[in-house]
Amino acid sequence: MPEITSLQNPRIKAALRLRSSRQRRKQGRLLIDGLREIGRAIQAGIHLIEGFFCPQKADSGQLQKLLDLWAKTGTPLWQVSPAVMEKLAYGQREEGMVAVAEMPSRRLEDLVVPDRPVVAVLEGVEKPGNIGAVLRSADGAGISAVLLADCPVDLWNPNTIRASLGCVFTMPMAISRSLQVLDWLRQRGMRMYAARVDGSILYTEADLRPPAAIVLGSEAEGLSPIWAGPDIQAIRIPMRGQADSLNISVAAAVLFYESLRQQGLSGALGKPSR
Repeated sequence: MPEITSLQNPRIKAALRLRSSRQRRKQGRLLIDGLREIGRAIQAGIHLIEGFFCPQKADSGQLQKLLDLWAKTGTPLWQVSPAVMEKLAYGQREEGMVAVAEMPSRRLEDLVVPDRPVVAVLEGVEKPGNIGAVLRSADGAGISAVLLADCPVDLWNPNTIRASLGCVFTMPMAISRSLQVLDWLRQRGMRMYAARVDGSILYTEADLRPPAAIVLGSEAEGLSPIWAGPDIQAIRIPMRGQADSLNISVAAAVLFYESLRQQGLSGALGKPSR
């Protein structure tokens, strides 16, 4: 088929509108940048609508592998000129391919977890990149699911997708209100640990083995009073310098891998069984 070279092409104009969070919500669609991220979306069964690729902007070997994977989906794919790809790509993220996909549902009532899970709860986290980084650590440590409570940001922001390396598509997730998340955890009899700078016990003294929930709040506001119930243990990560807290993605990684250590899987190869 002929190469798309005009930025006035209706398909290109429609895709570019998805750079707006408002348009993503309105259309129920999102853009995915990056060869690895698109590949993980395909593997996760995300419904693709169409794609655009530019051979001049991509590593030929990696692009061909993704094109072979894409072909199995039967989804339309359009070749575009370098100038069009530069416009389609997010920031400096020119890896030679961009995909349009249907926005996945992330409802709490649809979430499926193991009988004895370890889940992470992020309340009010306002930076998409931080959410993406937490998802990447959760994936690495074998966390069962990530719950976003009172989330003020668009989960499908390109910074979330980029920082997660596509784990935003593969990690079991749900978005809901804090009270609903708390009820969901209580119904499953999970031990709950809220990370606070003034937590009463060190994180290494908490039983983070499954079934457990690790709850973290935004760096600006911390956790809301909802997470101060008698069945919720406040834990802390020791700080020896002038700063009183870590970036949320760093704190999350520390706690996630402590849970993994307590499960006796620190020497295991690959992910623990879910």
